[in-house]
Amino acid sequence: MRIAIVGGTGLVGRSAVHAVGRAGHEAVVVARSRGVDVTTGEGLDDTLAGVDAVVDVTNSTATDATVTREFFGTVTQRLLAAEERAGVGHHVVLSIVGLDRVEGNAHYAGKRRQEELVRAGSVPWTIVRATQFHDFAAMVAGWTRRGDAAVVPPLLVQPVAVSDVAQVLAEVAAGPPRGRVLEVAGPEPQDLVDMARRTLAARGDAVRLVPSWQAGPFGTEMAGEVLLPGPDAQLGPTTFDSWLVEQEATS
Repeated sequence: MRIAIVGGTGLVGRSAVHAVGRAGHEAVVVARSRGVDVTTGEGLDDTLAGVDAVVDVTNSTATDATVTREFFGTVTQRLLAAEERAGVGHHVVLSIVGLDRVEGNAHYAGKRRQEELVRAGSVPWTIVRATQFHDFAAMVAGWTRRGDAAVVPPLLVQPVAVSDVAQVLAEVAAGPPRGRVLEVAGPEPQDLVDMARRTLAARGDAVRLVPSWQAGPFGTEMAGEVLLPGPDAQLGPTTFDSWLVEQEATS
């Protein structure tokens, strides 16, 4: 099969490209550096010619809900229209576990818009919702760090390895459209503050962590089990502990 990875030069995209190749399929990288702009549609028709499935792992760092909705809305509409013209038979999009339970986060607002368009579109689809990645805690600490201190919300998460998510995306794209949401998560729940502490220690970064809900785009609506997967989620094999060992080895 020919499987296009939209956002194929990013963190998840690169891993998805490798997973598709390992499975014996041809990965088509869709990115601006490859001459394709999904916000304008430039280069999409030529790139999607002969493609059997599309995996969308595009991302936005915007912190305004209107901006994220416009971004994901524009990109998704461009992609679906081009896929319909090219006769693509399966649209796979990476989303977030707990998306319907969080209202006050701008990124989640954009992803909901993305899912709405995919569900309503004419291209057969599968939505893969994943939990937070293993490096999420350190990312949060980086966003909130001021001097030698960083604020980290006491979130309960079930972190997953990027490579495990990429493997699921490749498998789903190579199969028939499901027309429903699939969840993928790591093997066990973790406390985000503890994850941040352990990750930063493994990297030799001395930071004082302050547990608080006043941490960037996070609020108490994310407390409890809101971000945890359901009982039918596919669990990746890579634990946070094993990922942490890799961080220590490369620090």
